[in-house]
Amino acid sequence: MELRLFPALAFASMAGPALAEQVPVPSGQMVEFVDLIKDAEGTVATVWRYRFVAPQIAREGGSVGVDAALADIDAICAAFVLPRLAAAGNAPEQVVISLSDRPVAFGAPVPEATQYFEAYTIAADECVWEGF
Repeated sequence: MELRLFPALAFASMAGPALAEQVPVPSGQMVEFVDLIKDAEGTVATVWRYRFVAPQIAREGGSVGVDAALADIDAICAAFVLPRLAAAGNAPEQVVISLSDRPVAFGAPVPEATQYFEAYTIAADECVWEGF
């Protein structure tokens, strides 16, 4: 598995402002790209996971509800993920996009975190929602 992590974001609360890439979304919330995880060869399907931090989806004090957050994920797939896949010249069989209200280590259980996930197949340069 290939993992690319932006350490400045992982420790943002302790080290000051993060230097991660901010991504505009329809809800207007601040969303930051955290990392891309590419699954290792030999898995059933090639899955790339794009992970983002979106503090406004928090259960306590957040201003962005689930419907708006899911619309943001659709927009991220179309405006952020698709251009990068085209530039890379290849595409995985599936893309999973996640929003979390705080930095969370991949695969770590963090019950207090609010997280949303959506899966897409990339077909004809479009994100086709898979749903979980």
